[in-house]
Amino acid sequence: MRTEAFLKSNLHTHTRFCDGAHTPEEIILEAIGKGMNVIGFSGHAYTPVDISYCMTPQDTACYRAEIERLKVQYSDRIKILLGLEQDLYSAPPDERYDYLIGSVHYVLLDGEYCAVDHSAAYLTEAVARHCGGDVYRFAREYYRSVAQIVDKTGCDIVGHFDLVTKFNEGGAMLDEKDPRYLGPALEALDALLEKDVVFEVNTGAMSRGYRRLPYPSCILLRRIAEKRGMVTLSSDAHRKEHLLYAFKDALMLLKASGFGSVAVMTPDGWKDLPL
Repeated sequence: MRTEAFLKSNLHTHTRFCDGAHTPEEIILEAIGKGMNVIGFSGHAYTPVDISYCMTPQDTACYRAEIERLKVQYSDRIKILLGLEQDLYSAPPDERYDYLIGSVHYVLLDGEYCAVDHSAAYLTEAVARHCGGDVYRFAREYYRSVAQIVDKTGCDIVGHFDLVTKFNEGGAMLDEKDPRYLGPALEALDALLEKDVVFEVNTGAMSRGYRRLPYPSCILLRRIAEKRGMVTLSSDAHRKEHLLYAFKDALMLLKASGFGSVAVMTPDGWKDLPL
């Protein structure tokens, strides 16, 4: 399998405008140095329930202006796209974007927005406080939210579908084959597979040491392949050096999961490239 064609773009990228480590221009120069021809920025949309990680409305205006400026400055070297990662509870965007990633970072329980990916300790405490220690109930509520993400946000890409398993390496919190988990996950996945949407194969938790494999899990990837869903690679990069993190490993996993092709954003738009 020739991998070069799949190492040309990444659409899930965060900068200092939200919780990333680098400026957009630093990331663009890194992308050019890696031989990429498309770089998409996806700052976290303003999410009033938790402003610790996202862009404020003022940040968003500056973010948009900077990306549009850089589009022009680097137009002869790389295609730059202005995107947004829209949470289920984010404020609706008041401007147009080149694309939207729809993600669920919180589960609303008893009036509290419980962060899914903050830390293992926080998640354990939230499950104990709101679900009587039943992590499968928490997962069920998470997937009920995930099933709504396309209708709620109008997203083009579904972000890290099974983020609720971020801290579950080695089955630390739950059994992902247990029907109490797998049933709600597949139900949400099947609902989204009926939509015109692309699922990202996200290596972000791998680059940060939480997982050995990308989101979604192998079981869920096989379901997407069986139902002829579309997938694309993304690194959810918060650091410039992670722009193409573990893409080659992810491609091998996709091929083993039954995929014959992967959607890649090119300077001319989406192309479905054979594996």
